[in-house]
This record gives sequence, C-alpha cells and structure tokens, in this order.
Amino acid sequence: MHLIVGLGNPGAKYARTRHNAGSDALELLAEKLGARIAKLRGKALTGEAFYGSEKLILALPQTFMNLSGESVRELMRFYDLGAEKLIVLYDDIDLAAGRLRVRPKGSAGSHNGMKSILYSIGSEEFPRVRIGIGHKPDERMDLKDYVLGHYGKDEQEAMFQAFLRAGEAALTIVSAGVEEAMAKFNGKG
Repeated sequence: MHLIVGLGNPGAKYARTRHNAGSDALELLAEKLGARIAKLRGKALTGEAFYGSEKLILALPQTFMNLSGESVRELMRFYDLGAEKLIVLYDDIDLAAGRLRVRPKGSAGSHNGMKSILYSIGSEEFPRVRIGIGHKPDERMDLKDYVLGHYGKDEQEAMFQAFLRAGEAALTIVSAGVEEAMAKFNGKG
C-alpha cells in the first residue's frame, strides 16, 4: 500500500493556483485511476484505487499548506505506513514551469508544506515529485502573491501536461521504484 498526497490549500479561493500544483496533479491521477476522492479521513479528503495489485490511498489534505504534516501524520498512523510508503506531489518555485524533479528523499527547502510534513512525521526518507511552477517574474514581487496566483494563459497547457506527468511519476515510483521514476521524468517538460 502507498499513500500519495497532493499538496495544496483547500477551498475555491485557492483552486488552480500555483501553490496547488500537487493537489491538481493528484486530482488528475485520481481521475485516471477512476478513484473518487471524497472520504474525509485524517484531515484529508481521500480515495482508494489499485494500480496493478498495489493499493493506493490518494489524499488531499484539508489543512492549509503550512499544516499539511498534521494530515499526513494522521493518515500514516491510520494506515500504519512507514515513510517509505509515502509519496508527496508539490509545487517548486526553483524549477521552470512544467518541469519535474523526482527525489528519493531530502530536505523541505523553502516549501512550508514539506517543512510541516518532515517535522510531523520525523523523517525526510520518502520519495517526492516536485512540479516546477517557475520563478517569480519580478524579484520585488511578494513570494506569497506569486505562489497564490493563477497561471497565465500561456502556461496552462504546459502545467496541465506537467500534472499528468507528475501522476505518472508517482505510479512509476509505486511500480518500478524511485530510481526508474527519476530516470524517466527528471527534467522533462
């Protein structure tokens, strides 16, 4: 069993913003797998699917981004999963828009949702799929305004494709391992 978490902020106000790249990717993955993400469990909306013989728990935390770890910790306890069975999809401002970077483990960098997860579960030993949302166009622009902003029309198709690939990367981690996912998806976009 694997727990795949898509990070974002809940509510219509934040829908389709850059900071919700992880949740957007997870929603497309759920659609592909025919999973309905509707059951509230562990401060998250969850759904179940199978990929081959592997059971997947798909989760959208309903906490705000900075508290994502509370939801992930509760889900991991409920399903009795170790960190190696967790996969997190999330946005990354250090990657060009539409690029992916799969990693087997690591620090949170500047991402507050990941900081919350690492603190809450006490481990950084889990794979993650970072989805590039591009750099701020102007250094004077507030980071919060940028990540909570919407994509320009010229970015939408590239980001949609990135969300699809991020879901595929998560499935590759499940079926073939993180090294295979890194070889197949890193830098693509």
